Amino acid sequence: MKKDEERRKKSFTRRALFVGALQGTILGVLGGRLAWLQLAQGQRYKTLADNNRINVKMLAPSRGRILDRAGVPLAINDQNFRVIIIPEQTGNLETALSRLQKLVELSQNDIRRVLTQARRNPAFVPLEVRDNLKWEDVSKIEVNLPDLPGVSIDVGQIRTYPYNDVTAHLVGYVGAVSRADLDSGDPMMRLPGLRVGRTGAERAFETLLRGKSGTAQVEVNAVGREVRELRRQPPHEGADINLTVDADLQIYTQQRLATERCASAVIMDVHKGTVYALASHPGFDPNLFTRGLPAEQWEKMSSDPGLPLNNRAVGGQYPPGSTFKMITLLAALEEGLVNRNTRYFCPGHYDFGDDRFHCWRRGGHGHVNAITALSESCDVYYYKLATEIGINKLAAYATMFGLGHRLGVELDEERPGLMPTREWKRGHIGQAWQPGETIVASIGQGYILSTPLQLATMTARLVNGGYAVTPHLLAAAGGQKTVHPETFPKIPVKSAHLDIVMQGMNETVLGRRGTAYGSRIETESMGMGGKTGTSQVRRITRQQREEGYRGEDLPWNHRHHALFVGYAPYQNPRYSCAVVVEHGGSGSAAAAPIVRDLLTRAQEIDPASQPLVIERSEAAPMPARPEESSL
Repeated sequence: MKKDEERRKKSFTRRALFVGALQGTILGVLGGRLAWLQLAQGQRYKTLADNNRINVKMLAPSRGRILDRAGVPLAINDQNFRVIIIPEQTGNLETALSRLQKLVELSQNDIRRVLTQARRNPAFVPLEVRDNLKWEDVSKIEVNLPDLPGVSIDVGQIRTYPYNDVTAHLVGYVGAVSRADLDSGDPMMRLPGLRVGRTGAERAFETLLRGKSGTAQVEVNAVGREVRELRRQPPHEGADINLTVDADLQIYTQQRLATERCASAVIMDVHKGTVYALASHPGFDPNLFTRGLPAEQWEKMSSDPGLPLNNRAVGGQYPPGSTFKMITLLAALEEGLVNRNTRYFCPGHYDFGDDRFHCWRRGGHGHVNAITALSESCDVYYYKLATEIGINKLAAYATMFGLGHRLGVELDEERPGLMPTREWKRGHIGQAWQPGETIVASIGQGYILSTPLQLATMTARLVNGGYAVTPHLLAAAGGQKTVHPETFPKIPVKSAHLDIVMQGMNETVLGRRGTAYGSRIETESMGMGGKTGTSQVRRITRQQREEGYRGEDLPWNHRHHALFVGYAPYQNPRYSCAVVVEHGGSGSAAAAPIVRDLLTRAQEIDPASQPLVIERSEAAPMPARPEESSL
């Protein structure tokens, strides 16, 4: 018995030692782990704990303003009053929305949207019910706030364009962040309500205008509700930018184009490349896009045959017609094929092989030289020159004067036009170039395409002594004047040959037989030179021509485009202007009078002599809105 008792005692002692050792081991492991977490990893877990109770949120910056060269605002930020609702504070969200609907206009879509968002978000998250409230609506809500638990008024910003369609294509508009923007990796793109530039200057200078976001550290409780703000780093506002355009001249230009169905115009400085007006008609109201464009209105706008969303001034591509004849004449002079006195006889047509190419004047112009051929726009003279020049040489001179390629103006909507060559046709169409195509190209028809911006630049380079000016729109950013070249490369052509071309352009307007004599500026010191152009949209057949068929007999969208390029004053050019009237018929009848009016107005305002105003004084007069001014 005693032996059994001693055996049991020994067995218990062994078990006790084993259990004790196991417990000691476990305690040692736990102690070591605790020491590791507290000493070695303490700072890491402290940071994680802080992140659980401190949220960092981004703060949206104010978007920079867009101003004209005198500091007149073209795009600004207005106050945007929004009504906000916090579901958990309403008692019953649907009842609260129903009460709110009696005070301000709320559609069923608005209500459904808020209810859907409420189901997807925590009850304490504020929801936007409606924005862009009128002051009367804000007043109604404020007065009734005691009866609207959970409802409040929030003040934000909304982009506003004071001149509506006048600057729509130039300034552009902002829109909601797209999927591509989100995929860019910029965290700022995820800010609620952020708007980014979609077209025009808004898009071109997006980085400058957007600014940089700020941050706010806020303390939150266990369920994520904000308790208090701990620290704030304010956002950096976007930079204000000044464009080179003059608001008064821009307004007048847009109004003048509005007398036509579809038209565009560019006015620029022939020595500096400064763009003073850039307009396209028809236009649109960019404010519609900042406030949310209804689907039916977007459909109506995008299906409009007038294409109001297209910036024709930099993106419209047209055959240059007879405005190209200056290039053909200059090429012939440079290649030694003619001089100012070289005369050809125009019987009204030009035969080449089995083909006959007609002059616009059925009876012909008789004997013409370099000056009269340009001023009277004799086609036959250029037909003869083209057969000796060749398309590749024509293309080389056209390229030097700004045709057939992008000029680098700061708008993404700019298109390159087209100046064909033998190689181009072989590569793009798979056919050999034909001599007859060079004849057609000599008067700006066939494959050649140009934009109004290119035509204004071509004119500037022809009359400024042959310097390769390039157009630009940005005058200043962030209070600092933008540096642009003061001098430009000299195009390798003889000044004497440019003088001959310019004399022909002067005679086009000032000579009694010139095609634009009826659109001359009567004031001698403001007189202009220029060149008419009419580009075919649909060819008139020989039978139609013999029957006396006219362009105005065609449906509107089959009629010729009307063009005119001009400069003033003709004695010492400072401003160049190009106008294209789509399906306007004759350049002398439709486009030349517009250029006359625009160049007259440009010289009256004379923006080239006005200093750049980076900061606009509050006392500075605002130009009259389009509906308040007159032509």
